[in-house]
Amino acid sequence: MMETVTLNEREQKRLLVLNQVIGGQTTAKDAAEVLGLSERQVRRILAAYRREGAAALAHGNRGRKPANATDPAVVHRAVELARGRYRGLNYQHLREKLEGEGVFLKPSTLRRIMMAAGVVSPRKRRPPRHRARRERYPQEGMLLQIDGSPHDWLEGRGPRLTLVAAIDDATGTVPYALFRPEEDSQGYFLLMLGVVERKGRPLAVYRDRHSIFETSKRAQMSLEEQLLGRREPTQFGRLLEELEVTSIPALSPQAKGRIERLFRTFQDRLVAELRLAGAADLEEANRVLWDFLPQFNRRFGVKPAQEGSAYRPLPEGMEAEDLFCFKYQRTVAADNTISFGKERLQLLPGPDRLSYARARVELQRRLDGALVVRYQGRILPTRPAPPEARLLRAGKDGGPLPVQGTDHGDPAARVESAAAAAAVEGVDKWAGSQEAVHLSTPRRRPAPDHPWRKSLVGSKNRG
Repeated sequence: MMETVTLNEREQKRLLVLNQVIGGQTTAKDAAEVLGLSERQVRRILAAYRREGAAALAHGNRGRKPANATDPAVVHRAVELARGRYRGLNYQHLREKLEGEGVFLKPSTLRRIMMAAGVVSPRKRRPPRHRARRERYPQEGMLLQIDGSPHDWLEGRGPRLTLVAAIDDATGTVPYALFRPEEDSQGYFLLMLGVVERKGRPLAVYRDRHSIFETSKRAQMSLEEQLLGRREPTQFGRLLEELEVTSIPALSPQAKGRIERLFRTFQDRLVAELRLAGAADLEEANRVLWDFLPQFNRRFGVKPAQEGSAYRPLPEGMEAEDLFCFKYQRTVAADNTISFGKERLQLLPGPDRLSYARARVELQRRLDGALVVRYQGRILPTRPAPPEARLLRAGKDGGPLPVQGTDHGDPAARVESAAAAAAVEGVDKWAGSQEAVHLSTPRRRPAPDHPWRKSLVGSKNRG
């Protein structure tokens, strides 16, 4: 009885080519190229074909039971339990219950068995979302994507830096970028300042949901925010509002694909440029970066669909230094001072107003570190305020301060100067004096029979 051999498509192709080799129509070398095998392997298969015929071309495991096949009894038991006692359970829950019954199956094996038996999990899988590449904005300056990329840009030659960059959505060019020690608000302030100085104000920026750009919705609203009916913007959010730039949050990392691909390119090309230049610190890295950007823009920039530019200059009369700064609201103390962290400013009298006590002013921290106070659109003259007495007594200012304006010819002035110097040196110098003892003595409570404790109800006024 003749044995029947079933060959799949690949094996039939081998049979056809081997018959051509045996018939002299082609060579073993050419057959190896056609079959994608080595010439040695072709000669092995050809020798087996001559000995055993077409059966030599079939896989040796065909018709055999796999060594890792699941026992049919286990399969039957699992399906029986899934259709009976554990009917309606999802696959993960069913697998846990089957283990309690002594039936152990892998998640993929269980799912394959149940789908083959028609037992469908009640849990609906979320269908995959269709994603499509978004069309570019038609004109330069309509949208900038901004983000930061922490990376070992210097490859161990210096500190780990963060690249803060902006990419134009229409052209794919980078109007400005800079290295920072970390991703912070000041870095994005400098980024926007560089864009405005070189190009102008864009119509919108596309960014992620970092706390630099927006406050957390989980945070409790302050009383002022509740009265306004909205959350106060962050410092960078306030800057975008003043620049009249729309801030668009991205809902996923894939939405910022253009700038993410930019960072991948930079982590290849820019890292190599930094290595070739031998950059080893922040300043050198920025110099290499700013020389690299024009080359990158010429190489990778594309022509926008619409001519012209949507970038806008700053409005007339608006100064960049008044915009690109951190702004805080402060109430002036009774002694015409303002506190900002450990710093204190003394407001000086002006021609329009001698005192600003209890006035609400705006304190600006400029990008160069300077503190500026504005009131009703005017910059107020200030100077550093003298430290408070408690700081002098505690010696928290780090050392003695010079006493200015002392008249050593006046005895009273000499006494005041000596007391101030002693206070600056520390309270220990005053430990033996009566004043220091008085200051350090705890407050005494009056006795129970003290006249202050007696009720004044019914007493007569003997004025």
